[in-house]
Amino acid sequence: MQFSPLVGRIAGKGARAWSIHFDAVRQRAQGRDILFLTVGDPDQRAPAAVVEATVAALQAGKTGYSPIVGDPALRSAIAARVERRSGVACAAENVAVVPGTQAGLYAALQCLAGSGDEVVALEPVYATYEAVAGAAGARLVTVPLDPAAGFHPDLAALAEAVGPRTRVLWLNSPHNPTGAVFTRAEIEAIAALARRHDLWLLSDEVYEDLAFARPHLSPRSLPGMAERTVVVSSLSKSHAMPGFRLGWIVGPAELIAHLFNLLLCMLYGGPPFIQQGALKAFERDLPEAAALREDYRRRAALFAGILAEAPRCRVIPPEGGMFVLLDVRGTGLGADGFARALLEEEAVAALPCDGFGPGVVGHLRLSLTEDDAILAEAGRRIVRLARRLTIRGGA
Repeated sequence: MQFSPLVGRIAGKGARAWSIHFDAVRQRAQGRDILFLTVGDPDQRAPAAVVEATVAALQAGKTGYSPIVGDPALRSAIAARVERRSGVACAAENVAVVPGTQAGLYAALQCLAGSGDEVVALEPVYATYEAVAGAAGARLVTVPLDPAAGFHPDLAALAEAVGPRTRVLWLNSPHNPTGAVFTRAEIEAIAALARRHDLWLLSDEVYEDLAFARPHLSPRSLPGMAERTVVVSSLSKSHAMPGFRLGWIVGPAELIAHLFNLLLCMLYGGPPFIQQGALKAFERDLPEAAALREDYRRRAALFAGILAEAPRCRVIPPEGGMFVLLDVRGTGLGADGFARALLEEEAVAALPCDGFGPGVVGHLRLSLTEDDAILAEAGRRIVRLARRLTIRGGA
């Protein structure tokens, strides 16, 4: 029996990036105590107001079907937040509610690019990006970020990558996995490139509220960009709510109409009790969300400080997000080898970055989604392994 060609396009190195994580999950299920630094799954509790409203909606019987592209009140609330933050008009007709940023990126790209098209993204890319482009039938073209510049974009190289088949520029800031927060000048240059070549700009802004070094700037806020920018985000990171699967797509009304047709034959709407609970996150700025940003800022400084003691390793402190990069190539092991040794010898699960692109081969992405004490212990174990590897290498 044969499968669709789609199964090949959604596989690849990105799908294999999680092998050590899944191995660690199996070991934990067998009773081994493991510290997990693999997944950006916040350890903090979701805001109490959101949880209470969600439970109340569930108890009130909000368990039927919901409108295909989301509850009108929630769409209006998301639009109001986007308009308030960007200064650019946004209405409910510009918003589709989707189950998280990942689903939003998938759905958006299905409507923006197709067979024979090229999607240009800045590399390293999040592990699923290649498969998402492949699922649409498009080809992902990557342009390396500059490690010497803190993984900020090489704007000349990005411009050179745009060709006759380019349909979409794909932007992610704050960036996963590097933690870079792109500057206003960089965002403005990328927006100008999209206008010059009449391209869509797909902006993954899931870490928008976790920017440390400088404020996040959405390209949608820039002149002439609302009609060609598609913003995808969610409450997963900013409000510690990944299990709610509550995200959104913001774009031109014509795109939302196409998304209606896609979501009609794909999801048929999201859980209404979750959407009603999520409204609380948009009615006012919740204190839990502001606390999350400060948690990750503090944790990044703490963890990076400990990892700086790891011999023959180089830590890259983030400008935003919830991850720290560690270059382990100097130890003589690649990222996969170091991560496997770390799991076997120190019971710490880390994510090798090789699946994110050549720019971070030999790096680990280490999640900050544990409390200070656990992060400190995990950091000490990483340093301990690096020291042992140094001794072995010297011998």
